[in-house]
Amino acid sequence: MKYMLLVYGAESCWTPAEREACMRESMEICKELEAQGKWIASSPLDSVTTAKSVRVREGESLVTTGPFAETTEQLGGYYILDVESEQEAIEIASRIPPASKGTVEVRRLADLPE
Repeated sequence: MKYMLLVYGAESCWTPAEREACMRESMEICKELEAQGKWIASSPLDSVTTAKSVRVREGESLVTTGPFAETTEQLGGYYILDVESEQEAIEIASRIPPASKGTVEVRRLADLPE
């Protein structure tokens, strides 16, 4: 089963040294999961200050600067995994460093019709 882990947190909660340590630890977890055939993809996102939101209304694209929603925690990155169960995805989510300062949302990828 494929799951996406969506990593949320306040960008300001990390010092530069903490952010680097978080990235290194996260990369080690990805290498471990890749060796087990469970890692598909992951990436941090650029700062929320670079976000653009696009809406189409009455055939016209409306582009605004900033994230989709103003919140205290922003989407900061993601993981896509292929694991045996939701419980395994939750266990992995609890291991990744951002879970200690923010939130990791675990969602199964929907199956598409053929």
